[in-house]
Amino acid sequence: MSKKRIIVLGAGMVGKAIAIDLSRSHDVTSADIDKDSLEYLSENYPVKTIGVNLMEEDKITRLVSGYDLVISAVPGFMGFDTLRTVIEAGKNIVDISFMPEDFMELNGLAAERGVTAITDCGIAPGMPNLIVGYHNEFMEIEHFEYTVGGLPRIKVYPFYYKAPFSPIDVVEEYTRPARYVEKGKAMVKPAMSEPELMFFDRVGTLEAFYTDGLRSLLKNMEHIPNMKEKTLRYPGHIQLIQALMTAGFFDKEPLTVNNTPIRPIDFTSKVLIRDWKLDPDEPEFTVMRIELTGREGGAKKKVTYELYDVYDQKEKLSSMARTTGFTATANAELIMGGHFTGKGVFPLELVGMDEECYDFVMNYLAERNVTFTKTSTQDE
Repeated sequence: MSKKRIIVLGAGMVGKAIAIDLSRSHDVTSADIDKDSLEYLSENYPVKTIGVNLMEEDKITRLVSGYDLVISAVPGFMGFDTLRTVIEAGKNIVDISFMPEDFMELNGLAAERGVTAITDCGIAPGMPNLIVGYHNEFMEIEHFEYTVGGLPRIKVYPFYYKAPFSPIDVVEEYTRPARYVEKGKAMVKPAMSEPELMFFDRVGTLEAFYTDGLRSLLKNMEHIPNMKEKTLRYPGHIQLIQALMTAGFFDKEPLTVNNTPIRPIDFTSKVLIRDWKLDPDEPEFTVMRIELTGREGGAKKKVTYELYDVYDQKEKLSSMARTTGFTATANAELIMGGHFTGKGVFPLELVGMDEECYDFVMNYLAERNVTFTKTSTQDE
């Protein structure tokens, strides 16, 4: 495949991983307002950089012209507007932002502009979507669930947590109501509800709780009668977050402090971002379990995928940056190599329906030591 011109919008931890990976085969430019992140890329890798405020949509339109592919690695609150702007510019895009809006609202626009847009293209949401989309083609799935977490190896009081991606998106994850499906009915629970303890090899016991990770699966896989997603943290973390929430630290209505209106959630986010900042060389890991049960060929079957991935000391890339970023770059290569050519907006469950695309992504990740262990059991 010939070298392509790619621009990565956002040079945070995941954006850097994406730029580094693609720069080995393509002409890559990274755009962000953070000079330190851009300087790190330009000094250590063959990556061009552009300093720009990505919140200014008119600049994005000019910025993406001349590129073969755009990858959006901006925070979730910027995701929808950025996605729409890139689609309107007629550029193919891979998007990892955890946007609160329904990106499928842009499907018609993308099809009209002849654009391929792959969305929610990270480790989660992302890889569980690809996997359920693949198995859905030959399995009558009755139950699908996944649990996932990115955590520091060393637990530090009081939060026992560091954010390997945008801390703003973590706060959003904790405050957005969690949707799931039970016995064919769509249900909603508060985020962080129904905690349960789960054991993982090489990690130990973690606490799982509801978050809003199903997203597009609620529509695209609505025939599956039972679906849920839970986030993993060290035990004790969510009790502290729930205490802050109960005390009003996540409220969005402004309070007046010294004649200045301040939203508690903005103040809290600033404090947590400082406390949760993951140091560049801090060891951490990603753990995931995906389970599907149903019938295949008339027999009852259960399929389980397990992932355990750790910080890359050589490249100084966090595990969450690697696993999320490389999922995005795998799908970028799908588009650029002509393996996936659909026009419109496609979350990964729609990509995974193509066995060639599923195999390509799984092999691409395995080549970068992001390996899913798959097991299955079958009752005759």
